[in-house]
Amino acid sequence: MNEMLVEDNLHAQEDSTTTHATSLVKRLRMAIMTGELAPGSKLRLDALREKLGLTISRSPLREALSRLGAEGLVIIEDNRGYRVIPVSEENLQEIAKLRVHSEGLALREAIAKGDQAWLDGVCQAEAVLRDIKRSDQPVAGDRDTWEHAHRDFHLKLLEGCGMPLLLNHCNTLHDLNDRYRRMFLAKNPFDRDVNGEHAAIVAATKERNADLACALLAQHIQRTTQNICRSLAAQNIQTPG
Repeated sequence: MNEMLVEDNLHAQEDSTTTHATSLVKRLRMAIMTGELAPGSKLRLDALREKLGLTISRSPLREALSRLGAEGLVIIEDNRGYRVIPVSEENLQEIAKLRVHSEGLALREAIAKGDQAWLDGVCQAEAVLRDIKRSDQPVAGDRDTWEHAHRDFHLKLLEGCGMPLLLNHCNTLHDLNDRYRRMFLAKNPFDRDVNGEHAAIVAATKERNADLACALLAQHIQRTTQNICRSLAAQNIQTPG
């Protein structure tokens, strides 16, 4: 009986440690994606703990930053610490190209394999996103609400592929892209019928027309990328050295 209690306590401690580690990674990821931690900025551990109000030791913070390094959000510099990955047109174009290929594959597989429950989930996610009011000058809270619904829609669209490794890759690419879109929306009004583009993708998906759905998704990603690239050039963004 005592051995069982000890084992249960060990499992509880492991689960608690895993939960805290995951929460820390999520907190740091969101700080990078929203610009709270600026592109290119150095991540000094003590300063980072103070800035984000973290009451943890350096060890879990290093582990979390290493995990974000594997995701492409943090640069790990030998003997120099950590840095938020800078923004650049080249980096954004690479992300977009990878998204077109990876999400296109996932969507094609989802259309071939996905059941009615998956299609219903896609339609529901698109309806939720469409119903969010979008002003020409959205405030931060409105942008966050839209971003969460937008992310949910795009990931729901791919879920039916039944390929966990591919979905994880698409999820990471979406995180990398989100940072750029949030920067764009913070300084620019919505400038095209995004809801219409989403609706067209869903319509083709419901018809099981993989070629059309994937082509529309690729156009959707590429148009957003072009708009953000123009915005980056206009702002002449320089990341910290």
